[in-house]
Amino acid sequence: MQAAWAQDAKPEAKNDGTQLETVIVTANRRAENIKEVPMSISAIKGEALDTYNASGQDIRFLAARVPSLNVESDFGRTFPRFYIRGLGNTDFDLNASQPVGLVYDDVVQESPMLKGFPVFDVDQVEILRGPQGTLFGRNSPAGVLKFDSAKPTRRFEGYANVGFGNYKAINLEGAVNVPLSPDWAMRFSGQSQTRDDRVTNPRSTGEKNLEGYRDNAARLQFAYKNGDFSALINLHGRDMSGNATLFRANIIQKGTNELVPGFDYGSYPTDGLNTQTLKSSGGSLRLRWDLPGISLHSITAYDKAKFYSRADVDGGYGASFASSMGPGFIPFPSETADGLPSLKQITQEFRVESNTKDPLQWIGGLYYFSEELQVDSFDYNSLAPGNPQDGYAVQHQNAKSWAAFGTVNYAVTEQFKLRGGLRYTSDKKDFDAQRTWTPGTAFGTPGTPVLRANPSATNISWDLGANYTLDKATSVFARIATGYRAPSIQGRVLFGDSISVANSEKTLSFEAGIKKDILDNTARVSATVFQYTAKDLQLTAGSGGVNQNKLVNADKAVGQGFEMDLQANLSRNWKTTVGISYNDTEIKDDKLFVAPCGNGCTVTNPAGPVKGTVLIGGNPLPRAPKWVGNFSLRYSTQIGEGTLYANTDWSYKDSYNMFLYEAKEYRAKSLLEGGVRVGYMWADGKYELAAYGRNITNKQQVVAAIDFNNLTGILNEPRSYGVQFKANF
Repeated sequence: MQAAWAQDAKPEAKNDGTQLETVIVTANRRAENIKEVPMSISAIKGEALDTYNASGQDIRFLAARVPSLNVESDFGRTFPRFYIRGLGNTDFDLNASQPVGLVYDDVVQESPMLKGFPVFDVDQVEILRGPQGTLFGRNSPAGVLKFDSAKPTRRFEGYANVGFGNYKAINLEGAVNVPLSPDWAMRFSGQSQTRDDRVTNPRSTGEKNLEGYRDNAARLQFAYKNGDFSALINLHGRDMSGNATLFRANIIQKGTNELVPGFDYGSYPTDGLNTQTLKSSGGSLRLRWDLPGISLHSITAYDKAKFYSRADVDGGYGASFASSMGPGFIPFPSETADGLPSLKQITQEFRVESNTKDPLQWIGGLYYFSEELQVDSFDYNSLAPGNPQDGYAVQHQNAKSWAAFGTVNYAVTEQFKLRGGLRYTSDKKDFDAQRTWTPGTAFGTPGTPVLRANPSATNISWDLGANYTLDKATSVFARIATGYRAPSIQGRVLFGDSISVANSEKTLSFEAGIKKDILDNTARVSATVFQYTAKDLQLTAGSGGVNQNKLVNADKAVGQGFEMDLQANLSRNWKTTVGISYNDTEIKDDKLFVAPCGNGCTVTNPAGPVKGTVLIGGNPLPRAPKWVGNFSLRYSTQIGEGTLYANTDWSYKDSYNMFLYEAKEYRAKSLLEGGVRVGYMWADGKYELAAYGRNITNKQQVVAAIDFNNLTGILNEPRSYGVQFKANF
């Protein structure tokens, strides 16, 4: 929803400082009290966002911050992969689709390279669980993450936030809002994050220093309001450079999921190079006409990106030998790079909605999506002088989609409200891939012919929800919804001679829950139970001993569980939040088999019908922890002319399979991470000085892996700490 002018959030009424404020969300494209929306929603804003993002983290800081949400990446600060209720996609190809949609300022960000835009000067983040296809974009059968930036206002204001951390981290963030005339206002906001390298390569070859970065992003908005017409112009961009994720060879003890004894995070012996760059930019134009009885909306957006990432995938140096000073035995060298020299996305939405106070409210609209991209894949020979390129493959994808959608909300009585939605979607993709290289290299042949695929699909999705207000403090809801994801294509032909196509997947979801204010509105709880079935679920399978992926469809997968969110003001001085979820997922396909690891890991699944494969029916979905939890506690007290506060927050993720198959080495351990923040605010909150720490126990463990070559692992972020100063004006 786009308001005529952004306004400050207001509490429900004056109270003694312990009552909670109303949470307003736009999950149904209208501003509504979260208690009145018939679906499972969490919202993060204000102080919580400042705390989680204190140390300059990327968008992955949202992982486990609300029930049923996981976020991870094999690329570092780019290419985040989102999972809701266990549904996600582990594909690392640069054209991968995801079942979790991401909407930034009302614009769908489809490409993984656009989904990692930094979180700064944001009013609120909403996490909508379950299928959301009837109102938001495309490819969202698992749910949607919705980001709403702070909008221009009609007064001069702003803030500046400066932070310094370990490894010479510098985090700068700020915004300035300027009223230009009675009709126009401007808001400029930006973020700059830098950190020195914290890992050193002790060898004379390869990248010497690693894990530093420079990540800059900015947003410029102009708002116009005259009579019944309003407009919002949004221009944004990002420029990031640093290192790709470090793949560390043989850091997992064989037969276990433990790190090898004597592991040193700061040392990374390698003979490969490591670099990563991402530049993205875009703009959107949102127009609104408020007419008698109806409002018209037009949202036009264009985004583009360029990306390049190179890493030593074998995670060490040398091949076919073991060294007491190195990372152990490496069967063969593997150093690759992936590039996105061209990505262009265009979206257009037209929407008309009722704006009366009648019992019947409705929304109808049309949506168009167009994406063009090229993916480059490179291979390098780290054992040859100069580490030359000796392999290249290219992919092109042109995707187009259009949809017609509508929803109806009807207040049967003041207490009982119904909501129904319907969407028709048409998708088509044109794809080609080809491998070329210099004859006579290790690959042995000059190339492959152009491989093509042209999948298309149509779908009708729907949802039906009901909300019943038992009393002023309590509401119950139920929802049934279907979701859809378009066909996907995997064309990594650098090490193979075929491409794979996954058919469209469809999800049917049931959920019911309660939302209640308790203890005289000093606490609020929401609880949901859910069950879903995903048919023709798109999954990403490895290729054993080859650095290659392929797509497969499982007959179906099921999931069930519950989610609970609690927020409470225990007193004027103490506040707490608790979130917990249980997600029990299972692949229901007795005939589905995949190639397991190519490095001799300890596989526990039964053998498949083809030599070198295993059956995965009955396994949980990958990267899907059963239990996810979070907890925060804040204490504040008046000292002098200001407020002293201290808060701690903790997140927990249960163990999970890293891949479709099960192996002892690739069963991630449960992970509990905590943070602290102590600060002082004065001059009516105008100034704030704080110290922070993230992952304060410095827990280090393997959270992801590469399974085709050796026991290569990827670690969670180590401890970070620092100080911040913020000034509001």
